[in-house]
Amino acid sequence: MQTRPVPGELAAGVEWRTLSLIALCYLGWIVAVFWLAAVAPVLAVLVMAWIAALHSSLTHEALHGHPFRSRALNEALMVLPLTLFIPYGRFRDLHLAHHRDSRLTDPYDDPESNYLDPAVWAGLPGWRRALLRANNTLLGRMLLGPAIGQVCFMAADWRAWRAGERGVARAWGLHLLGAAAVLAVVAASAMPIWAFVLAAYLGLSLLKIRTFLEHRAHEKARARTVIIEDRGPLAFLFLNNNLHAVHHRNPSAPWYRLPALYAQERARYLEDNEAYVYRSYGEVFRRHFLRAKDPVPHPLWPPR
Repeated sequence: MQTRPVPGELAAGVEWRTLSLIALCYLGWIVAVFWLAAVAPVLAVLVMAWIAALHSSLTHEALHGHPFRSRALNEALMVLPLTLFIPYGRFRDLHLAHHRDSRLTDPYDDPESNYLDPAVWAGLPGWRRALLRANNTLLGRMLLGPAIGQVCFMAADWRAWRAGERGVARAWGLHLLGAAAVLAVVAASAMPIWAFVLAAYLGLSLLKIRTFLEHRAHEKARARTVIIEDRGPLAFLFLNNNLHAVHHRNPSAPWYRLPALYAQERARYLEDNEAYVYRSYGEVFRRHFLRAKDPVPHPLWPPR
C-alpha cells in the first residue's frame, strides 16, 4: 500500500511535524541535563530516559525516510546517539533487513528475532536458559533486555566484522564519535555521566515494552505482526509503532499517519494478522508482566 503526502504537509520535501519533534527532543535533552538535573536529579534521570526513548523512535523514522527526502540529511539529524549504545548505521541496516516479512521471527535471518533455533536452545547451559526465560516476561525484558540485547548485538557485530561485512567498522566508528560528543556535553552539564548512562539504559527499557511482542511465530507471514490499539503516552513515545502491522504494510508512512491508515481498514488488518491484537499497553502488562508470551525456542522451527 502506497501512502500520499497530506496536502500542505510537505514543503520542499520536509515533514515539519517530524522535524519539529526532533528539535524538541534535542531541546529536551539540553534542558534535562543542564537545568532539571541541577534542581531535581532523580526527575531529570526519568525525563532523560523518556527523551532517549523518543530519540530512538525518531531514529526509526529517520531510517524510513523522514523528515527529509534526503537520506544524508536524515542521518545527520540523528548523529548524536542519546541512547549511547546502538550505532545508527547498524540499526538502519539490520532494521531494514528485518522488514523482509517472509523472514519475520526466523532465528537466523530476522535480525530482530527473539527466538532461538530449538537445537541451539537445547545446547545452552542451564543458567543461560533461565536467564532467557526470565527475559521472555515483560518485567525481565525491561530489566534484563537492554543488557542481554547489547551483548548479543555486539557479539554478532564482532562476528560480522571479522567475516569482512562492509559497513560494520564505519558504523561503529561514527557511533563512537557521536557518543563522545554526547558525553562531552553531559560532562559539562549538571548531570553526572553515570546518571546519563542510567537514563540511556532506562530509555532502552521503555523501548522493550514496544518490541516485547511485536512479532509472534506463525505459519503465515501476514499473521506475525501485532496491533496494539493504544492511544496513550506510550503510543506517542513509540510514535504509533504500536500499530506495528500498519507500519510493516506501509513502511514509508510517517508516524502521524499510521492511526488514520489503521482506522480506514481496521477490519482488514485484523483479518490479515488473524486477530493478533491487544487493546492497550495496560492489557499487555496485565497479561505478560510476569508471564512469558511464548517460548524462547521457535515453536514452529523444523527439527534438524
